[in-house]
Amino acid sequence: MSLLVVGSVAFDSIHTPTAERERVLGGSAVYFSYAASFFTPVRLVGVVGEDWPQEATQMLKSRNIDTSGLQVKPGGKTFFWKGRYMPNMNDRETLEVDLNVFGEFDPVLPQPFIDTPFVFLANAAPTVQMKVLSQTKNPKIVFADTMDLWIRTQHAPLLELFSKIDGLVLNDSEAKLLTEEENLITAGRAIQRLGPKYVVVKKGEHGAIFFEPDGISVLPAFPTSRVVDPTGAGDSFAGGMMGYLAAAGNTDPLTLRRALAYGTLVASYNVEDFSLDRMKEIDRSHLDQRFQQYQAMLQL
Repeated sequence: MSLLVVGSVAFDSIHTPTAERERVLGGSAVYFSYAASFFTPVRLVGVVGEDWPQEATQMLKSRNIDTSGLQVKPGGKTFFWKGRYMPNMNDRETLEVDLNVFGEFDPVLPQPFIDTPFVFLANAAPTVQMKVLSQTKNPKIVFADTMDLWIRTQHAPLLELFSKIDGLVLNDSEAKLLTEEENLITAGRAIQRLGPKYVVVKKGEHGAIFFEPDGISVLPAFPTSRVVDPTGAGDSFAGGMMGYLAAAGNTDPLTLRRALAYGTLVASYNVEDFSLDRMKEIDRSHLDQRFQQYQAMLQL
């Protein structure tokens, strides 16, 4: 089944302790859609400026990603982010942010996108996410992402969004901020009471906790020593998860847990190089092979 993602399309300049890359492809919708394309067709909605290269759009199209929802603003510039990672590769410092055309993003879904059964609302203001959701027609499942900025500045709209979605993806510090709970199990259950019946709390190199209505699953990260660039790992995780779900066409408990495992594995490849470079080197068979290794690792 098709999968819709609405989010940022960007250029990133990335500084790590060992290397630098300038103006590589980035943005939540780019990482998400590429990761999801290992499993299913993707419909992308975003906005770019005139500086966005046509070759990048063609690359996305070659992955069975429908870019008819990618707006190009005449005279505008594409969203730009510059950051530096600390030696531990978990913490990072934002050096520069230019929202450019993304600062006035007013998403409009193309008519064929409206009845997409699987929907992911990538990180954006909750008012923007709500506008997207209002344009959809009877989706099978809707997940959303959020961040500390919206928790602090748009708390009421965020709570309204929570009442209308099925699942939420956020990291551990955001879960604590949102609920004012230090214990992540307590925080996850508190978020479920706000509306989402599924909650994924990401813990970076320590994996993720998945909250379902009737249980909790804990998934470790896949052990890789080749951490080159963590940018987009969370979006790649979400893309792998939602892509697997859409390909399966259902949301039963086993499928949901397998989807999280595949999301974990896509993210493990994503961090092994800058931008999309490592993911461009693999195909679905690589993910299936790593899934077998992951299963063996989890057996007791």
